[in-house]
Amino acid sequence: MTIRVLLADDQALLRGTFRLLLDSVPGIEVVGEASDGAEAVVLARSAQADVVVMDIRMPGTDGIEATRRICADDALAGVKVLILTTFETDELVVSALRAGASGFLGKGVEPAALIDAIRTVAEGEQLLSPAATRALIERVVQEPDPEPAVTVHGMADLTERERQITSLVAGGLSNAEIGQHLFISPATVKTHVNRAMMKTSARDRAQLVVFAFDAGLPRLRL
Repeated sequence: MTIRVLLADDQALLRGTFRLLLDSVPGIEVVGEASDGAEAVVLARSAQADVVVMDIRMPGTDGIEATRRICADDALAGVKVLILTTFETDELVVSALRAGASGFLGKGVEPAALIDAIRTVAEGEQLLSPAATRALIERVVQEPDPEPAVTVHGMADLTERERQITSLVAGGLSNAEIGQHLFISPATVKTHVNRAMMKTSARDRAQLVVFAFDAGLPRLRL
């Protein structure tokens, strides 16, 4: 199946470069370009995009707000947003995840990594660059412990294993890495992750990460 990609960036040269790259990849098609967030929201629907590659810093409606609008629109429930930006700070990473983004990469990423990232988020998986993951972890470590997690919707419904795996997901581990750590198969990990997402109303792994931080789940050190 072809992945339909929308490019949202205020720099026309950058959009053109990405279009040339992505249109040369089998199974990926660029279906539109937006120069600001408001246009990205409109085109996400009209172009029937599967993945929006979204810049954050754009005039007018920025990438965070555009992501929030796309992810809050029931008609765009299947659309995934991959944030691609120069700024990988903890505030922006957290804001992007809270808005509903499924991935976060720096603009200095290698072409092959960008292509892999688009495929990853299109499949419903979470993807954060190493820098973005470090920013999240550093933010959590530096902040004081939040209020008890039982106040977070869905927390009481998680089993002990689901809580453990959710904490590992928040640490940026893949299903294979979690399985290796817990001595269970990646398929079993995926089942637990899916159940945790269902119980916490998380639309994808990125939202499960936000839930884990809001819930104050233990900071696992591997």
